[in-house]
Amino acid sequence: MRSTTSLSRSGSFGSKSSRDAAFDGGSGSQAAGHFEFRRRTTEDDEDELKWAAIERLPTFDRLRKGVLKHVADGGAGEVELQEIDVGKLGGTERKLLIESLLKVAEEDNEKLLRRIRHRTDAVGIKIPTVEIRFEGLSVEGDGYVGTSALPTLLNFVVNTVQRILGFCRAFSTKKRAVRIFHNISGIVKPSRMTLLLGPPGSGKTTLLKALSGKLDKNLRVSGRVTYCGHEFHEFVPQKTCAYISQHECLLGELTVRETLEFSSRCLGVGTKYDLLAELSRREKEAGIMPDLEVDAFMKATSISGQENQFVVDYVLKLLGLDLCANIIVGNDMRRGISGGQKKRVTTGEMLVGPAKVFLMDEISTGLDSSTTYQIVRFMKQMVHIMDVTMVISLLQPAPETYELFDDIILISENHIVYQGPRENVLEFFKNVGFKCPERKGVADFLQEVTSRNDQEQYWFRINEPYRYISVSEFVMYFKSFTMGRKLVEELMMPYDRSSVHPAALVKERYGISNKELMKACFGRELLLIKRNAFIYIFKSVQLTIMSIICMTMFFRTEMRVGHLIDGNKFYGALFYILINIMFNGISEMILTTQRLPVFYKERDSLLYPAWAFALPIWMLRVPISFGESFIWIALTYYTIGFAPSIDRFFKQFLTLVCINQMAQGLFRSIAAVARSVVAAPVVGMFMLLVIFVFGGFIIAKDDIQPWLIWGYYISPMMYAQNAIMINEFLDERWSGPNPDSRITEATVGKALLKMRGMFVENKWYWISIGALIGFTIIYNTCFILALTYLDCKQPISFHSDNNCYFICPSMMQQL
Repeated sequence: MRSTTSLSRSGSFGSKSSRDAAFDGGSGSQAAGHFEFRRRTTEDDEDELKWAAIERLPTFDRLRKGVLKHVADGGAGEVELQEIDVGKLGGTERKLLIESLLKVAEEDNEKLLRRIRHRTDAVGIKIPTVEIRFEGLSVEGDGYVGTSALPTLLNFVVNTVQRILGFCRAFSTKKRAVRIFHNISGIVKPSRMTLLLGPPGSGKTTLLKALSGKLDKNLRVSGRVTYCGHEFHEFVPQKTCAYISQHECLLGELTVRETLEFSSRCLGVGTKYDLLAELSRREKEAGIMPDLEVDAFMKATSISGQENQFVVDYVLKLLGLDLCANIIVGNDMRRGISGGQKKRVTTGEMLVGPAKVFLMDEISTGLDSSTTYQIVRFMKQMVHIMDVTMVISLLQPAPETYELFDDIILISENHIVYQGPRENVLEFFKNVGFKCPERKGVADFLQEVTSRNDQEQYWFRINEPYRYISVSEFVMYFKSFTMGRKLVEELMMPYDRSSVHPAALVKERYGISNKELMKACFGRELLLIKRNAFIYIFKSVQLTIMSIICMTMFFRTEMRVGHLIDGNKFYGALFYILINIMFNGISEMILTTQRLPVFYKERDSLLYPAWAFALPIWMLRVPISFGESFIWIALTYYTIGFAPSIDRFFKQFLTLVCINQMAQGLFRSIAAVARSVVAAPVVGMFMLLVIFVFGGFIIAKDDIQPWLIWGYYISPMMYAQNAIMINEFLDERWSGPNPDSRITEATVGKALLKMRGMFVENKWYWISIGALIGFTIIYNTCFILALTYLDCKQPISFHSDNNCYFICPSMMQQL
């Protein structure tokens, strides 16, 4: 193969705009003006030709075009160059690109990140970094004490009554203030791996949630937490920071890949696209041809709103989930992936996003020590090379995993005992009088040395008698320690806000536009309907069976018309239809309740707003309502012998659709308000009883007490009955003369309606249909409002300091 020697020189950048200055870095100025000598082959010539063709494209097209290298089939190792559109990568192309970059993830990931960082440094691009400070942070909550903390039905009723009386200042509750943190301060620096250690109940989750801005609203918080000197109200912490919970909360119907793709699509790419545009512009001005594989990778991970995100393939490979990518996650009713894999999926949901801060809570639960080591090692590469800010909470990390961290934050009894470099932590405890044995893991030593039961075994000053060193004393010792004094000095020096990178803090609540959010949620909802097709098929079969029963009970040969005595059978048939259609929507309550925990997690992470979740559910249930209503009416209408007019057939069909939609909206709103698989059915059944009682069939309008008549007019069942009854009894076959002189109406049909206190004019059919549509809109609006403003909570209890406290799960997780 012929080779030549070439000399290439980078050009100058020219004048810099304000946008250029935002990405300036010190390393780029040195790389811009040097000469580069290298050997070039004919393969390099092909690379340059391909790249030159891309360089001539407009900016938008240039940022979507890349060059993919792959070995030709049967070509004896010959490499082919293929121009690709990174926004339309197929499965084969994504696999080829991943394999070319990460043949062995454990070895090649660090090389890939260094190649990316080298490219940005070569043109002076500055990577945004985030420093977190918390000063004087205190967190408190209220909990019940003693036997009143036990989660029994009696205690629930008594505590509820006490809260109501306490609100009126007529009774004092048995609540006690629970101090979770008191006046703690510290700094989390970028580009350094920070390990958060502490025994269970020490407050690790509270600290992580406080740093991420996700503390429960019922907790009392004082002090300040800042990102690069900015308060939480100056930016959007939920988008700047990615908090990864210790609890897996996933949709069991989706596969691993679909779960990560939805998260990636909603989170967006942040400033990656703007950075890539600036990087491309500078390289073009300087005459630099980038590494084609790295260029394709960066472009593929900078395209937002795509259903098939390349970054998902990268994270799947990184976390070792590529082998189970197409397996459903699973739940209690469906077999899926293992618990450790679910934990990695939970971590991957946030890694696919553009966050610069990661706060991870117990990510090793369910993982073996080898897998935990590999994941933490990948995280360390991200932190050190890409200047990410990361805090990882681990309960009992293996010694190899512990050695990967740079800084340690040790928490005990809701105090920070030590914060600083890992290398100095043993020195600090040695100065106090405790030494870690040679064969003892340092992480285990740190968590036991502050415990009253385990502390004595580590005392090494033989000449001095042992005495218990309390956590408060450890805190005082740390303030006089070298790292403690240094920390105080850094906190006293305010952060230079003028040096903050414009892209470091996110100011927008959502990563993509409202239209794209709607498309993403709509696509997932459609997929969930397909995965839950059995439920809808079963409902259709159930309706078919019930309709067959209905038409055999009210067969037309036994259904005479035209007389008052004949109307009761039609009343019964129509009411039976109404009940079946109403109860057919109750499945929405169960499905919605099961999905609420996942929704709350995604809502609080600002993946999408509540309306983007609710509207696709509402919209996609409309054709299902049409199908279910058509099955019923097609089997029953003419076999029972309702009014034979075709327009009345379609009017009853429209009525059934509106009733079904109203019922679904009602049950969805009940599920969103009750927020519990136990409470929702109870509330749902109660609401159904109230609606049926005031509906006008069980108790006629004329028999309802005047002071309760308002219930008749706000019951959707009343409008449903009026619509379906008016449609039937105002037909011509019920227009015979009324033989009952006690009823003033002239025709049999109107007399039958009047007997039940219903309206007797045709216009009330359309008024009732409009009312049903109105109730549907109201219930779905209540559904959206409940999703927006309510949280999923169920009271539980915990024990601390020989007392039992009764609090919400979110607070329990923070402890």
